[in-house]
Amino acid sequence: MAKLNKVKTIAILTGGGDAPGLNAVIRAVVRTALGQGLTVWGIKNGFGGMVENQMIQLTDNSVAGILPRGGTMLGTTNRDNPFSYPKKQDGKIVYQDMSVQAMDNLRQAGIEALVVIGGDGTLKIAAEFYQMGLPVVGVPKTIDNDIPDTERTFGFDTAVGVATDALDRLHTTAESHHRVMVLEVMGRYAGWIALHAGMAGGADCILIPEIPFKTDSVIAKIKERQQRGRQFSLIVIAEGAHPQGGEISIARIVEGSHEKVRLGGIGEKLAREIEELTGMESRCTVLGHVQRGGTPTAFDRVLSTRYGVAAAQCVLDGAFGNMVALQKNQIIRVPIVDIAGKANNVTSDNELLTAGRAIGICFGD
Repeated sequence: MAKLNKVKTIAILTGGGDAPGLNAVIRAVVRTALGQGLTVWGIKNGFGGMVENQMIQLTDNSVAGILPRGGTMLGTTNRDNPFSYPKKQDGKIVYQDMSVQAMDNLRQAGIEALVVIGGDGTLKIAAEFYQMGLPVVGVPKTIDNDIPDTERTFGFDTAVGVATDALDRLHTTAESHHRVMVLEVMGRYAGWIALHAGMAGGADCILIPEIPFKTDSVIAKIKERQQRGRQFSLIVIAEGAHPQGGEISIARIVEGSHEKVRLGGIGEKLAREIEELTGMESRCTVLGHVQRGGTPTAFDRVLSTRYGVAAAQCVLDGAFGNMVALQKNQIIRVPIVDIAGKANNVTSDNELLTAGRAIGICFGD
């Protein structure tokens, strides 16, 4: 790899929710950059660490043994936006633009470029810093797989595997007790985890945000199975799914966060409704953060490593303002400004939807 620019010192930042594979990305960036003579710093605790000047130098020893570890060795937060940063003033929390201070902290540390690993909110902030003149490279991270212009975000494969394993386990107890088991999974406003896990785990109904569901359709599927002698049913529902004409279920509102609205509760609502309408005992299991914790799968380790190497290569090439992405099994570069603030959702012509309908899966419509 030839160094085509004069950048000698870079920093790495991880923002937003954790995802399996974060450490693998960090390791790959560090090893690639060090191999080309660069100095690498890690910014602790997301963009908050950039504002508060929390940095550590990263070496080969720093990243030794972290490939299979979940979480992020740098720490992360989804509450700290330097352009609207919480500060206590007269006993109250006020939000101030601390972006210039954050930039000054990097400059004083001799940091000339920043690799930002994060989801849509984090990458949107990265795009704003790039527009301020900071050389930035983005890496797409979210278990939700909802970032556009990339076929996969790392962490997604691990989350789907966890959800699929849960479905396998719920299948045996549902069949034994003649119950309807509802599994609520993450995904926010995208149904990728529910769709893939539901297909892999043999769900009878898969309910996703992109297809508002009719409870009558779900009930009809359960009764149709009963008529065929199947006295149990498995339903996967995304946390952002909602009934036709109904509202998304909100667990709580968190002020000061990139993601103020925390979704949740739709699975329990549906389970209660099914029990009332069918008389069948119905239970809901919410996987929650189990989906994004623990050891990443082999696929996510490899993808994360490829992303990390590609991000470091962007720095070496001076190709700033880009996010590395996976398309047709090739790692490419996509302008961050083209994807910042945008979402990737399941479309009506998705091949998995077509396959699911062909084998009799109910999508609630």
